[in-house]
Amino acid sequence: MRGKAFKFGDNISTDHIAPGRLFHLRSNLPEFAKHVLEDADPDFATRMHKGDFVVAGSNFGLGSSREHAPQIIKIAGVGAVIAKSFARIFYRNAINIGLLAIECDTDSIDAGDELELDIENGILKNLTNGTITQIEPLPPVMIKLLQDGGLVEHIKKNGGFNLTE
Repeated sequence: MRGKAFKFGDNISTDHIAPGRLFHLRSNLPEFAKHVLEDADPDFATRMHKGDFVVAGSNFGLGSSREHAPQIIKIAGVGAVIAKSFARIFYRNAINIGLLAIECDTDSIDAGDELELDIENGILKNLTNGTITQIEPLPPVMIKLLQDGGLVEHIKKNGGFNLTE
C-alpha cells in the first residue's frame, strides 16, 4: 500500500472522526464520510485521496463505541490508520469492519510524507525521509478478516466464523 500521510495528534476522539452534530447522517454513511475527521481537520475529506493514510499519536479513536467512526474512515477511502496506540473499542471496530489499523511509532512521519506499507513483512517505509519502521505483523486471523472485508463479510463469504481456511 502506498499513500500520503495526513498527520493528527494524540487523543483523536470518535467525535473528531464522526462529528456528533452530524449524527443524523448515520443512515447515509457515504454522505457522513464526506465529513470524516472534519472536527480535527476541516479540509481532510476534500484533500485526501483513496489509499492515503491517517497517521496519529496515542489513543486514536477514544470516546464512544459507535462503529460509524471507523466505517466512515473506510468509506472515505483511507488505506490504513497508523497510530502510536488506539482506544481498544475503536481498534476492534476497525478490524471488524475491515479497516486496517496499525500500531507503531509515528514520530518520524510528517504531514504530507509519502508512505509505503508492507503488511506481510511488517515494514512501514517513509519514502520522503527514508526512515523504515518495523511494525508488528498482524496475526493471520486478522489478515483473513481484513482480506474478507471485515467480520460480517467474512461470515457471509464463509458461512460462519472459520478463520483457519
